[in-house]
Amino acid sequence: MLSTFALSGVIGYQVVWGVAHSLHSPLMAVTNAVSGMTAVGGMYVMGGGFFPSDTAQTLGAIATGISAVNITGGFLVTKKMLDMFKRPDDPPEFYEYYGIPAAALVAGYSTTALMGFEQTSATVATLSALGCIGGIAGLASQETARLGLVSGQVGVLFGLAATIGGLDWPMANYVQLAGVLGGGGGLGYMIAQRVDPTSLPQTVAAFHSLVGLAAVFTGMGDFLEHTFHNPAALDGLRTTSIALASVIGGVTATGSLIAFGKLNGNLSSAPLALSGRDQINMAMGVGMVGCMGLFIASPTPTTGLVCMLGMTGLSGALGLHMTASIGGADMPVVITVLNSYSGWALCAEGFMLDKPLLTVVGSLIGSSGAILTHIMCVAMNRKIGSVLLGGYGTDATVVVDGDGSAALPEGEATFTDVEQTVELLRDANEVIIVPGYGLAVANGQYAIADITKNLHAKGVNVRFGIHPVAGRMPGQLNVLLAEAGVPYDYVLEMDEINDDFPKTDVCLVVGANDTVNSSAEDDPTSVIAGMPVLRVWEAKQVIVMKRSMGAGYAGAENPVFFKDNTDMLLGDAKKTLDEMKAKIDS
Repeated sequence: MLSTFALSGVIGYQVVWGVAHSLHSPLMAVTNAVSGMTAVGGMYVMGGGFFPSDTAQTLGAIATGISAVNITGGFLVTKKMLDMFKRPDDPPEFYEYYGIPAAALVAGYSTTALMGFEQTSATVATLSALGCIGGIAGLASQETARLGLVSGQVGVLFGLAATIGGLDWPMANYVQLAGVLGGGGGLGYMIAQRVDPTSLPQTVAAFHSLVGLAAVFTGMGDFLEHTFHNPAALDGLRTTSIALASVIGGVTATGSLIAFGKLNGNLSSAPLALSGRDQINMAMGVGMVGCMGLFIASPTPTTGLVCMLGMTGLSGALGLHMTASIGGADMPVVITVLNSYSGWALCAEGFMLDKPLLTVVGSLIGSSGAILTHIMCVAMNRKIGSVLLGGYGTDATVVVDGDGSAALPEGEATFTDVEQTVELLRDANEVIIVPGYGLAVANGQYAIADITKNLHAKGVNVRFGIHPVAGRMPGQLNVLLAEAGVPYDYVLEMDEINDDFPKTDVCLVVGANDTVNSSAEDDPTSVIAGMPVLRVWEAKQVIVMKRSMGAGYAGAENPVFFKDNTDMLLGDAKKTLDEMKAKIDS
């Protein structure tokens, strides 16, 4: 089991390095869907007939149901995103035909399972793990991404089939399972239909919380089941695995809910700054570890239940407080961390239930989330420890004037209008557009796509520069532009385009702020000091489209707004872009 765990972790680490940045959002969605394999853990705790007959079985049914939400919703969201990247001249794809051999294998396996050939379950479980690996590896390029999606779907299908085939249940239990999976899948379908590129980050965060809850419910249900029916099975390995699944799941569940609230606007993006923040975290951490140790050492019914509730409650409180203490600018890192946590929670379930399939898939997701977190931290020049402990954005030195007020950037902002901006764009040879989350909020991607098409038709070379953490999660802006029909070969990453700004006639910044803030390079006291940014100020002329002169999501003032070669074009992005489109068309 340990060798399988290590090997799958290395595979996950390797395959994520090859995933294109434009596909980071689909990667997170597909790993989120695959992490719904927590349904397998829930199945082993379910029972009771048509309805659960005790608390443990009820927890197992809930875990299975909310995992089904993840599976269906995650895969459908991934498909929606990948379909946005398709171009009219792409060759036809017939990936649906892969469903024929997949269905044939499941049917054949079902027949052998009914005949009592239990060894076939291991074969199908192995195929499941390989399918999940292929689901992630396929996202290495646009050409193989949709094949990767199909591979991931088949992998999860095989995993569920192998589990169901290995259960020795009365028929009533299967009816209950069908209801739970069908209800969860239906809810996931409804959620997926409402998701657009703007709401993608908070949806992924919400899905992560379901994986965490499923791990907690499965761990608690498994403990209750064995406490009252088979206490001899509660050895050190099992109790350790239960403790890890519950603790990691608790942190993931509450941390994801706070991330959802921040990303969805229900909570302030500012970091929570309680007095003695670090001491609070340490106290909760020590208490959590103490409960875990006592639970592992003495899993008696009373002590075990108290410790289970204690470590789960403290882990939930720790996840809540640590995530609340992280500023909104670091949410892209938080999302990838939570993605990794969901995998490790699933991995702990695998050890708990002695199911190598869950261990393989969990370590695959956990390691892939970890390397994606590393990529994001490098892109933001952040230390992961500082982010997770809520240090970033709370301890920065602030330069103040003599009267105690915050210092403002030097210079005076100048303003322009739509007509002058259109004239600049028409006369330019090289134009770079830098979109930010404001473009997504304004739903202006379709207008910007039309503007790009029309300018290209007039001989203007228009490209897009995307920061690795533009928006609220990795790759969100790539998906947004793909939705509007912008060819993905027009869209370049920061490292690919940063050296081209000095040769650019006009740089049009649409709804971006922190990712184009020069204080990240010039001001060591800035809250975003050291973060790599797009050097838009090096262009000959910069036009910044924003709703107001307010600071960005990180709360940092942007000196670029006051530079001599920058003009501000204030107003609603969609309305302004529509006016620009109309004038360019005329």
